[in-house]
Amino acid sequence: MRTKIVAFAMVALALFCACNHTPKNASKGKLVLPSAKTLKGDRSVYGLACDGCTDSVVVLLPEDGSDPITYNVIQARHHNKVLGDIRIGDRICLLPNKKDSKVADIVVDLDDMEGIWCYIVFPKLRAALSQSDAVQRQMIRDLPDSIKEQYFIPREYGFWLKPHWQSASVGFVSEQSSLEKQSPVVYPQLGWFTEWHIWNCKFVMTSGTRKLRRNGNYAVTNLQYDTCDIVFLGPDSLVLSDADGSRSYYKKKSIFDVNAKARKIAAEQAKAAQEEIKNDD
Repeated sequence: MRTKIVAFAMVALALFCACNHTPKNASKGKLVLPSAKTLKGDRSVYGLACDGCTDSVVVLLPEDGSDPITYNVIQARHHNKVLGDIRIGDRICLLPNKKDSKVADIVVDLDDMEGIWCYIVFPKLRAALSQSDAVQRQMIRDLPDSIKEQYFIPREYGFWLKPHWQSASVGFVSEQSSLEKQSPVVYPQLGWFTEWHIWNCKFVMTSGTRKLRRNGNYAVTNLQYDTCDIVFLGPDSLVLSDADGSRSYYKKKSIFDVNAKARKIAAEQAKAAQEEIKNDD
């Protein structure tokens, strides 16, 4: 325990010194942050939030370890473009104003972006997929309550934004393929995410099609890149927007909490199906 405390103190001291007294072009003792893997055309500036950040300015230690830079963020705050709770030591990025390089138009707390973000999805009736949403809703209302309770279970979909720009899909519920095909409902297709990035302080998600290889491993092919504006970022809330509209997400503390109810019901249905097969035999 004592060793951990000493190590933590040394890291904190190194960060404090770097933020407050980093010599220009210093090579010895220079703080170097992991590469941001910037995308082509990205004007975002990446680094750490330093002591001195206020409601009107953000002090950023660039990832190349050069001197901290102070950016005016008064207009950014006025337009709700300071996204996340900026804390000393957080990884952040910002978009400098094209006319004044010491003014930041957008600031994003990257540490606040990381985590498990989910939203709720509902199934549709398999027999009425070609019908309009209004017809679907009416057909569902006409179903017995027992059927609704058994099959119309909301699920949580989303993504897990990890360090080093890695991401993973959230929301998979393991089911027996035979039960899934016999079910009267169908859930939306779950996207397969691999990476996330920032481009000019916009959010970029990499996704594709998940395919099973001959060796038994999975691969993600047909990669595509979806770019969204970050409308809001809070401790537990995220809102992304694109040409199709906006979507709100909430943060989960643990991956094991995602779809806990749906996974439990799926397991119960699988067990009941196995019991039925035994009884038939």
